[in-house]
Amino acid sequence: MSRLIGLGLLLAGLLYPFAVYLGMEHFAPWQFGLLLGSLWLARALTGGRDRGSRWMAAMAIIFCLLLAWFDHPGLLRWYPVLISSFMLGLFGLSLKYGPPVAERLARLSEPDLPEKAIRYTRQVTIAWSLFFLCNGALAAALTLWAPLSWWTLYNGLIAYGLMGLLFAIEWLLRQRVRGRR
Repeated sequence: MSRLIGLGLLLAGLLYPFAVYLGMEHFAPWQFGLLLGSLWLARALTGGRDRGSRWMAAMAIIFCLLLAWFDHPGLLRWYPVLISSFMLGLFGLSLKYGPPVAERLARLSEPDLPEKAIRYTRQVTIAWSLFFLCNGALAAALTLWAPLSWWTLYNGLIAYGLMGLLFAIEWLLRQRVRGRR
């Protein structure tokens, strides 16, 4: 059940900018808040028990409650900023409290990482942290000063293209670094 809810949140996040763009004429902001808040509440009740997961779910639920309470269309546009903030927190705090997120992922397929790989995964985690910082800042700027169409284009398409580009660049660099071992 937890995986299904996680998939629902992932799909909601991917489709959210388009749902806002197309749905604002048909649905009130409180309805978006109720639907999204329900998914996050289900995640909180069935998801991981670690402090980070609970904190993220609580913050998302608070955002959704504010969205439902104030019922203001401008608040709808802040959700991508919230998600980028979550990701920045996840990656950034892993640098401080360790192990870095990229190292954790690398250890899933290669439990005994050499020191060079550990340094590399730290740099990858820094790169992703910087990405989420810039992505969140740009999403906030678009929320504050750009038309809805620009906000939708960036948050619904361009941001994911940039993530894919960063994944591809990192994969190419990883192949090169692995070749030197």
